Amino acid sequence: MRALFDLLCGPASVIRTGGARWKGMLTVAIDGTFLDVPDSAVHRARLGKGSNQYATSGYPQICLTALVACGTRAVLDAAFGPRSRGESVYGRRLMRSLHHGMIVLLDRGFSSNAFLGAVADTEAAFLTRLTSHRKPPLLSRYDDGSFLSRFGAVEVRVIECEITITTTAGRHTGVYRMATSLLDHHRYPACELVRLYHERWEVESAYFEIKKTMLGRRVLRSTTWAGIAQEVYALLSVYQLLRIAIADAMPGVDPDLASFSIALETARDQVIHAAGVIADTVIDLVGTIGRAVLDQLMPARRLRVSPRAVKRPLSRYAHKSLKIDRRTYKATLSIGILAPTISP
Repeated sequence: MRALFDLLCGPASVIRTGGARWKGMLTVAIDGTFLDVPDSAVHRARLGKGSNQYATSGYPQICLTALVACGTRAVLDAAFGPRSRGESVYGRRLMRSLHHGMIVLLDRGFSSNAFLGAVADTEAAFLTRLTSHRKPPLLSRYDDGSFLSRFGAVEVRVIECEITITTTAGRHTGVYRMATSLLDHHRYPACELVRLYHERWEVESAYFEIKKTMLGRRVLRSTTWAGIAQEVYALLSVYQLLRIAIADAMPGVDPDLASFSIALETARDQVIHAAGVIADTVIDLVGTIGRAVLDQLMPARRLRVSPRAVKRPLSRYAHKSLKIDRRTYKATLSIGILAPTISP
């Protein structure tokens, strides 16, 4: 299964793939997620379990960290292991797949000096959000409101911005700080970089498709570590095959319009009917899966917001007593670049 995934992994994009590149660079993101495994003695010994001041609970979990192409949501590389080691440890293994001509989007958990230095060594550009308590030194100011700073041995450009989300339920404003290795403020304006950072959410969408659409939030089945590894690589391989089928079917269309659920259900129907088990002499790049996706394209994506919530609360009805608004709202977004609040 790992050899199959190694054969399939990649951006699954071509020059005409909409949203795959920014300023000529392949846009990718690194992030981690957790997968539940069976509560067996073997897994408890290797992975441990979650605990609090009262008891130990829940399933043992593994941490899966992936490098995902934002334009197609295809997986370029992945690493996983015990949750206790943390996603940044597995993220370091993904440096083998970074190279010049990429810009990698990173969450706050990957913004340490050591991790950013490792990314810079690959010659890939990066754009990361910084934690609120971090105070980078101000070395010089740029005309677009950003400023030059340094993280360890790496020179970075820091951008402070105010983002306002407006919905029918009201307005919410937050202040964010980002850092990038792209120092040319004329070629890479601060406001454009802030908008680009929103593409990082595509890796979260990829995990949703794997965990919710494919797995149905079920626990992995194997009670051995080798079996768990086999299941993870099988999941990634099937996911990647579907992403390749979608990309092949719509080289001139934005992949965001493609329904992953339709692709998955069509593939299942093909397996059930044993369709296409004998290869034809003519290669059909669109194929049955691609045609099903093209026949049922989704509308253009619109900006929506929804409050984050615990995926597995103690009660599915708890939000009613807590008066939590779980509706999704259409929204408008405004971005303002702030003057540095740090003195030189």
